[in-house]
Amino acid sequence: MQLAMNALNKSNQALGMPDLYMGIALNSGTVVAGELGSIHYKEYTVIGEEVNLTSRIESHCLRGQILISESTYKEVKEFTEVGEPNTIEVKGVRKAVRLYELHATNRPRPMEVPRREGRNSPRISVRMPVNFQILSGKIVLDEKHQGEVLDISYNGLLIETARQLAKSSEIKMSLAFELFSNDTTDVYARIIRSEEFKDKFRSSLEFTTIGTKGLKAIKQYVDQLVASS
Repeated sequence: MQLAMNALNKSNQALGMPDLYMGIALNSGTVVAGELGSIHYKEYTVIGEEVNLTSRIESHCLRGQILISESTYKEVKEFTEVGEPNTIEVKGVRKAVRLYELHATNRPRPMEVPRREGRNSPRISVRMPVNFQILSGKIVLDEKHQGEVLDISYNGLLIETARQLAKSSEIKMSLAFELFSNDTTDVYARIIRSEEFKDKFRSSLEFTTIGTKGLKAIKQYVDQLVASS
């Protein structure tokens, strides 16, 4: 599927449309599978704790990633290549969950997961205020926070905040600067890493959800700064 997304994005680029990305989660375990419903309507589906866990894992995927659980890794480790394990807290699961990013497999034939190169995007130093809210699952919490954007690229940004942002958590930002004229655009991003810097915290974020208008505006803004530097 990730190989197919590469071909789709090439077509989108030719039409001036933004790239599309898909996150994939793989988990192994016991499920209830079958046709469920009534005599009026039923469908084949799967339910159970392992299904719910798979959905939770998928929500942690960044653009283009394939994440596999510990149980799946044990089944495929002999013929796959993965990145360093990452441990996350998952709602509804008591123990921390260990995940691996799939890089390549030898079955049924040698294949590599396309790597999205951030280096293809210039990263520009800026100083911009940003307001954001933290997500709990799919819910945007009411409390609003402030920070400062220190640099920006096509795919993400670096922000400085008074509080530390949890790795793999997601925030919603309302960006209102010359990048979007007088308009504001809601942008969702996931924290890749967060480190203490003097008396504040600096967090690297990758965009997860952003409209076509916002994507075009960011690219135009970054390109203009590159041209003037």
